[in-house]
Amino acid sequence: MIGYVTLGTNDLERAARFYDALLAELGAKRGFATDRVISWSTGETSPGLGVIKPFDGKAACVGNGTMVALACDSPDTVERLYRRALELGGTDEGPPGKRFGNFYAAYFRDLDGNKLNAFCFTSE
Repeated sequence: MIGYVTLGTNDLERAARFYDALLAELGAKRGFATDRVISWSTGETSPGLGVIKPFDGKAACVGNGTMVALACDSPDTVERLYRRALELGGTDEGPPGKRFGNFYAAYFRDLDGNKLNAFCFTSE
């Protein structure tokens, strides 16, 4: 259902370095890049994630209650992605762990303060 999501940034090159390294952990590659936006996906028919300098010329800011969830194939991948985000300068918003039922997740913020979640469903 979702085609792509964009997150605002005030430093496109810094955000690009963060997401190049982070999303490589999920097998994603850059789809395209301009002077205002860079996007990544795992394939042409897969949802994408982009970082963008706002078109209105105003500073990018974090949406209260806004979060992008990154689907992972296992708890190990959730943990790896979370650790990588923190290594790249992201900040902790909730360490990896079982949240409810078979939902396993970790939460972090990127360098611009955008909130992300790495998650999977376990067989337990």
